[in-house]
Amino acid sequence: MVTQSRRGSASQVGLLLQQWRRIRRKSQLALALDADVSPRHLSFVESGRSNPSREMVLILANALDVPLRERNDLLLAAGYAPIYRQTGLAAPEMRQARRALDCLLRQQEPYPAVVMDRHWNLLMTNEAGTRFFESLIDLTAVPGQANVMRTMLHPDGVRPFIVNWEAVAEALVQRVHREAIGGVPDEETRLLLAEILAYPDMPRRWRTPNLTTASPPFLAVQFRKGDLALSYFSTVTTLGTPQDITLQELRIESFFPADEATEIHARRLAREWAGATSSPDGDRALSGSLLVRT
Repeated sequence: MVTQSRRGSASQVGLLLQQWRRIRRKSQLALALDADVSPRHLSFVESGRSNPSREMVLILANALDVPLRERNDLLLAAGYAPIYRQTGLAAPEMRQARRALDCLLRQQEPYPAVVMDRHWNLLMTNEAGTRFFESLIDLTAVPGQANVMRTMLHPDGVRPFIVNWEAVAEALVQRVHREAIGGVPDEETRLLLAEILAYPDMPRRWRTPNLTTASPPFLAVQFRKGDLALSYFSTVTTLGTPQDITLQELRIESFFPADEATEIHARRLAREWAGATSSPDGDRALSGSLLVRT
């Protein structure tokens, strides 16, 4: 009975390995060379004729650059216990990680920066991020959980104030497409993609991933509200070699002024908010980075 169960598990892990090879566009021979295993043994593992050891599963997962969450799935499929933890960002053992994120956000002042999870849900923001977006819209007007994609693309979000909205929106939609293709598609990502594609005036062509055009290293966004014109570009940073699922899936998006006028405005807005909080009648309280969701 045990042998039959292990054979079934090996067949399942073999299917998952084949799926990851297709995602990474690697042949069986190329994976065998990268993992320093024999092509014959890899063929047996994928077909279910051989049960991989836990070490072999991890070697193959590393060669395929499989995310930690999905490495746990591979281990379970092979009949082993998961080894990678998923710790809530508010947990005591994440104190140093939160401190590092807070330092990164504060260093970005007076320019906006946010921390997102794998589904672009907003986890943290610096004071500049709150200042900037609240100067454009009422953030509570955007339905659903606080989410960067919703904030940027929903008609009640900052969309009316984005001058180059079509270029920005297409880049963001393709970012979601790439996330679904580059890893194992999950239900929440699919639902988010369906939601934003259902917004008004979203071209049908955006429903198909663009696999021929490379994504730019940064995203340029031009805002205009009344006489105020601002120009930012953003970059996305991830944490290097984390051993916790939560940390691996974090993204830090930082916005930088693309011209002198935007830089001057950001610094003036920071001074104005600082003055409001120092006034006895001031009704704003700045509290550094804000943990929105844990």
